[in-house]
Amino acid sequence: MTIKDIADRAGVAKSTVSRVLNNSGYVGIETRKKIEQVIAETNYLPSAMARSLSKQESRTIGVVIPEADNTFFGEVLRGISEVVDKNNLTMIFCNTENNQSKEQKALRMLQEQRVRGLILTPTADYGSPKEARRLKTALDRLNVPILLLDRKVQNPQWDGIYYDNFGGAYQATEALIQAGHKKIGIITGDLSQFHGRERFRGFKQAIYDSGLSVDPAYIYEGDFTTQKAYELTRQMIASGNMPQAVFLSNNLTSLGFIKAIFEVKMRLGKDICCIGFDYVDAFDILNIGFSYVERDTINMGRMAMHMLMDRIAQPDLPRREHIISASLMLRGSERWSE
Repeated sequence: MTIKDIADRAGVAKSTVSRVLNNSGYVGIETRKKIEQVIAETNYLPSAMARSLSKQESRTIGVVIPEADNTFFGEVLRGISEVVDKNNLTMIFCNTENNQSKEQKALRMLQEQRVRGLILTPTADYGSPKEARRLKTALDRLNVPILLLDRKVQNPQWDGIYYDNFGGAYQATEALIQAGHKKIGIITGDLSQFHGRERFRGFKQAIYDSGLSVDPAYIYEGDFTTQKAYELTRQMIASGNMPQAVFLSNNLTSLGFIKAIFEVKMRLGKDICCIGFDYVDAFDILNIGFSYVERDTINMGRMAMHMLMDRIAQPDLPRREHIISASLMLRGSERWSE
């Protein structure tokens, strides 16, 4: 069923049907009633995209994230969605699985959909000139306001909202030191990504500032995935040279670590201590007293959407970057239990 079909049934011009659907321009009472009756009889639903194109604007926001199965991004999407709904907008969500080709495909699709704005968590830093040009070209084609979320790229020219990755890792490592640990290890995140490097840098700085030294034997290079963290923890256990405590660089890393130590019956606070980056709801369900760097992810989503709406309303605003401080939730896994 199209506008033309409605017009033919009502015996009016397509432009008259369009004015009724968009509530714009004058339409006589009797004619309006006739058109509305045909719409009701046929259960016609106008295409939101067609309506936005007729007005030369869209009320659809594009959101591109790299890990749909990560609860962090699930909660961020929840915060974005709250603001989208309250403002009578719609959202198209794309998952890139940390794949740059999928990211490019998603951006092309959103360009075709003529989204009004974009929130993007990039798959990479785009540190090389060639990669940076590729991203910039794709985003320039969109020609809409853009906000980067959680992950920075090299020399960003768009608005951004991020957490203090360095500060969060520093606080976590400092808490392990204050708990009396001197042999402290880390399972890093993906060090090719800015936030992975920042968390590693925060870890090292806290150790240096305390007068301790970073032991290369206790550095395990991960990639932010559960499987890699599990494998590295098994290597750590098999080495016979376990640190006293470990900083875990994200929630998926924490899951892999806990799985590995529980398999060999190791106990938190008795055989090993740790602090993770981000909350893991499964640990609460299992009553595991797990200490972590807390981030208000739902609120981050809300803030991101409000920042994007500000940019849409005021395109000439100076570029803005908002850094959110993290905080520690100490629940016992950071220290030896009595």
